[in-house]
Amino acid sequence: MGLLEQTLNRIQPLDLALAKHAQAHLDRLTKPRGSLGRLEELAVRCVLITGKARPQVDAKVLLVFCADHGVSAAGVSAYPREVTAQMVYNFLRGGAAITVLARQLNIIVKIVDLGVDADFAPQVPGLLQRKIAHGTANLAEGPAMSRAAAVRAVETGIALAEEAVSHGTQLLGVGEMGIGNSTAAAALLSAFSGIAPEELAGFGTGIDEATRQRKAEIIYQALACNLPDPTDPLGVLAKLGGYEIAGIVGVCLAGAAWRVPVVIDGFIATAGAWVACALHPGVKDCLIFAHLSAEQGHRRILAALQVQPLLDLGLRLGEGSGAALGLGLVESAVRLYNEMATFAEAGVTEKD
Repeated sequence: MGLLEQTLNRIQPLDLALAKHAQAHLDRLTKPRGSLGRLEELAVRCVLITGKARPQVDAKVLLVFCADHGVSAAGVSAYPREVTAQMVYNFLRGGAAITVLARQLNIIVKIVDLGVDADFAPQVPGLLQRKIAHGTANLAEGPAMSRAAAVRAVETGIALAEEAVSHGTQLLGVGEMGIGNSTAAAALLSAFSGIAPEELAGFGTGIDEATRQRKAEIIYQALACNLPDPTDPLGVLAKLGGYEIAGIVGVCLAGAAWRVPVVIDGFIATAGAWVACALHPGVKDCLIFAHLSAEQGHRRILAALQVQPLLDLGLRLGEGSGAALGLGLVESAVRLYNEMATFAEAGVTEKD
């Protein structure tokens, strides 16, 4: 049995009875009932996911998966393909938005090369080199990758998440970098949701309307030539996805298997989350969606998944930038749950 099958078999339903006890504890804290709003909901979610009466989420790791896409040759991005590798170096130097936020929020960021179209030196400090190929094939002309390569990428994400958890990580987040990957994500999500490509193909890195229309046509071509079957999630991932999206799938599965909350970034990370939920419906209960992206179609997809994001800041950067903010909010919610005094402990009179 492979790692993917082992992980799927490990996923179990959450014990929903814990929610009542968690809410009772929140109601005893020195505040009006419900006054912390969605932070209370977040705290209860962490109790349910971890199965612990007093969850801890101080040790935070965000995995940023990087890969290139053959479809970038179709002119669907405002940036050339080499920007993926250039941004990897920017991450490693600490000059990207995600690394700035991570320093502020005390998040460990792991940069993973799953399919960047560049040859890095054998030992680049801070870079986890797990390259499967130098980018995917053009999904508008045939499958983006083989099924075996897709499974390998998913299992790499699982293995990295499991390694982090084994070293004490209590809260996971996912981000991505890859020129052309909003096209792959829109194709995946269209195949699963049935929403038309023109509704999901957004402006990505800042393309104009004519290019966005071309992007939608490319997605139609990809769906027509690949004929993805939503009942075969791995097949859809292989035909339309990317190595970095597959890595995100793996982290989502591992989080559910090991009862560690996983914070999802924007539109592209949500595509990985959808594939993971299609592989096992129990995964969704362990995911926390950080924000509503400004990318066209994200609102529709979150509604289709029946999830509510934490933030709406108009972000469309990727990298895990929204996930980093979400990780901070989850930690705040759990700290409030664990560290606030009860009325009895503080000697404060309760409401009549």
